[in-house]
Amino acid sequence: MNGTSRPLRIGVLALQGAFLEHSLMVRRLGAEPSEVRRPEQLEAVDGLILPGGESTTMGLVAERWGLVEPLRAWVHSGRPIWGTCAGMILLANRATGQKEGGQPLLGGLDVTVNRNYFGRQVDSFETVLEVPIFDPPQSPGIFIRAPGITQIGPEVEPLAALPGPVYVAVRQGPILATAFHPELTSDTRWHALFLQMVRAAETV
Repeated sequence: MNGTSRPLRIGVLALQGAFLEHSLMVRRLGAEPSEVRRPEQLEAVDGLILPGGESTTMGLVAERWGLVEPLRAWVHSGRPIWGTCAGMILLANRATGQKEGGQPLLGGLDVTVNRNYFGRQVDSFETVLEVPIFDPPQSPGIFIRAPGITQIGPEVEPLAALPGPVYVAVRQGPILATAFHPELTSDTRWHALFLQMVRAAETV
C-alpha cells in the first residue's frame, strides 16, 4: 500500500476501452497510473479504475485472463475502486438489458443498472450535470452508449442524476461509479474525488 515516500499509484484496468485517457488524467493530478492486465499487478496499486468500453467484451476478457475473481476480491475487500460506463455495470449488484448469456458482474455496489438505458451508439450525447458536491456544481457529462442506474440501495449516495429520474453518478463507501466519461473532458474533479477516496482509505 501507499507510503509517504511516493505518490498514489492508481491502477487502470487495461483490457479494453478508454484506459489511456484515465491514465493521463491521473498523471495530470500528480498520481502514478499503472495499467493492470494480470492479477498480480493489483497488488502494487492503491486504487483501481475500471474504464468505459464494451462491458460484455471487458467481462469476457477478464474471465479469460483470470481477473474476475481477483477483481471481485478487490471490491469486497473494501479497497477503493471507480467504474465509468462499462466499469459501472461491472460493479453493480444487479443489471438489466444484458445480452443473452449475460456477463460476469463483480458486484459490491448496491444498485440496479440498465445496461442500455440511454440507447445505442447513435444515441450518445453530451450535457451539463448538476453535481452538488462540486463548486461550482456544473460538470460536463459525455454519455457514449451509456448505462443508467434505476435503483439504489440505502447506503448508496447519489451524486448526479438526469430526468427520468436516473442516477448517473453514485458513491458507496470506497466505490465510485459514473455512467459517463469524465476522462474525455477537461474537468479533473471526478478524478480528484477518487484520489481523495484513495487517500482516505490509506488512513483507515
